[in-house]
Amino acid sequence: MEQSKSFEDVPVWQKAHQFVLSIYEKTKFCPKEELCGLTSQFRRASASIGANISEGYKKNSTRDKLWFFNIVQGVLEEYSYYFILTEDLNYVEDIKSQNESLIEVSKLSKAYSRFLLNSLNS
Repeated sequence: MEQSKSFEDVPVWQKAHQFVLSIYEKTKFCPKEELCGLTSQFRRASASIGANISEGYKKNSTRDKLWFFNIVQGVLEEYSYYFILTEDLNYVEDIKSQNESLIEVSKLSKAYSRFLLNSLNS
């Protein structure tokens, strides 16, 4: 896993990037009054997932890498709430497919974190 030349080669970043693109596409249809509210928060949070993965990837120490992946897990959990809120407000249809993507990114992120933790402990 760590042999990648760039963060773009890391599967968790690839999946997270696809998630960000889908969020931008889905939030085009949010009500205009939410442009500075929930829509903006959705977009900022989704972009921070990929940004934290790429920043963490480049860190030299395993502990620093783990710190950034911990942030990613926090943002992913934040997203779980946004999905509940968006669904309850009836802003976005087909939120279930987005949630499945979120779960997949979370699983990949946790797996990468475990890999890093194991390398730290060995």
